[in-house]
Amino acid sequence: MSDWKASVTVAAVIEADGRFLLVEEIHDGRHVLNQPAGHLDPGESLVEACVREVMEETAHRFMPEALVGVYRYVYAPQDITFLRFTFSGRSEGAEPDRALDQEIVRTHWLTREEIAARSAEHRTPLVMQCIEDHLAGRHFPLAVLSKEFS
Repeated sequence: MSDWKASVTVAAVIEADGRFLLVEEIHDGRHVLNQPAGHLDPGESLVEACVREVMEETAHRFMPEALVGVYRYVYAPQDITFLRFTFSGRSEGAEPDRALDQEIVRTHWLTREEIAARSAEHRTPLVMQCIEDHLAGRHFPLAVLSKEFS
């Protein structure tokens, strides 16, 4: 019997006026671009985790509206498999005086073209894939996420 398990993460695709909210963060010693994202904490729903992570990384109040997709990504250097639940939604304003997570350098509002042009800076291939899926209209109702039971 294996003790292997996937690491569950959440991410947000937030678009306003043709621009997407991304974070610039330090990962493995280099500056990278990513959607606001992070790990599911014990006792949280996936939606709650995404709302929390967006606030912690961008100081924006995130209102999830749809599930863009569920993605499997293997981070080979550490042999970690991530299951990423990506949500789309809108910012309902920001708290500009709020401190961001320590690994976040800054936030950016970038167009699809600007993001594509900076592909060498993407933390993973999921950055562009999630934006493309969002733009292609992949929006599943949040109700596809079944109720959680203890």
